[in-house]
Amino acid sequence: MAKVLVIRISSFGDVAMLVPVIFSVAAGYPQDRFSVMTRKAFAPLFENLSFNINVIPLDINGRHKGVKGMFRIIRRLASLGFSHVADEHDVIRSKFIRAFMTMTGRETACINKGRKNKKALIANRASEPPLKSTIQRYQAVFDKLGFPAPMIFTNILTFIPKDFSGLRTVATEKTGTWIGIAPFSKHKGKIFPLEKMEKVISKLSGEANTTIFLFGAGKEESRVLTRWAEKYPNVKNATGKLNLEKELLLISYLDVMVSMDSANMHLASLVHVPVVSIWGATHPSLGFYGFNQDPDNAVQIDLDCRPCSVHGNLPCQRGDYACLERIHEDLVISHIHKVLEQKNS
Repeated sequence: MAKVLVIRISSFGDVAMLVPVIFSVAAGYPQDRFSVMTRKAFAPLFENLSFNINVIPLDINGRHKGVKGMFRIIRRLASLGFSHVADEHDVIRSKFIRAFMTMTGRETACINKGRKNKKALIANRASEPPLKSTIQRYQAVFDKLGFPAPMIFTNILTFIPKDFSGLRTVATEKTGTWIGIAPFSKHKGKIFPLEKMEKVISKLSGEANTTIFLFGAGKEESRVLTRWAEKYPNVKNATGKLNLEKELLLISYLDVMVSMDSANMHLASLVHVPVVSIWGATHPSLGFYGFNQDPDNAVQIDLDCRPCSVHGNLPCQRGDYACLERIHEDLVISHIHKVLEQKNS
């Protein structure tokens, strides 16, 4: 029996993209055991996936912080008897762990993030040909370790009963059309202007039999979303009211999710909900598009300066964020209506 340590610590969206891969690999090798080491907050993504998948949660802001925390991790891993290490992150922490495991005789493999290819695509302001997806890169690590497996994942809630009672804090029952909107991202280069998004919400909230659920994190985002929920009819702010498991359950009832290039796109993908995603500084061709999402549902405009960043964390060279400012709110709404029409046809 092989015991495989799988490392992917952050970010939320990248960790979520590991779910379909580890599920499919674990299903293909039921005699083996797979342990996912990730942040404690992300552990629920893996806890109910399969009998042969477990989680090693990291408290990177507490007892696993810094050099002392690293040695605590190493001591624990050394005692667990792993035979293989799949490093799906390739950062300082995972490199240190991988080096230790290699020195002690474990077989290891590391993700190829395609940094040179991504840098070349950005330098050339090109979107073709599209690069390998992050999910394909995750799969390649398991291939190297000798665990190739077909992708069979469909829905993270497949083996979990959908209990609507857990959503009573935000909804009483599913009626009409439910639209989720997650307007935030970590970086400005990936955020549709909030005044434009408010117009989207204003127009959609007035449509018959439509309920809008707003998703965010933190006090500042919650403040904005609370204001919108109070200002417009049929709009509910789910921020801070649900844990991760219940948030996934709520998302599973949506007819469509509207998201930036951010974690909520990937969470919706895990529960097989179509996503209308809005792209600015980044581009789907860089490999971070949602699992099994329709490329036609990406909202973006062509500019000579796009894409300008892999992660959207660089300041706009033009200074005006035209890639996002020039997207009209009606274009977003038309994409939403198209998805709803396809779902109801």
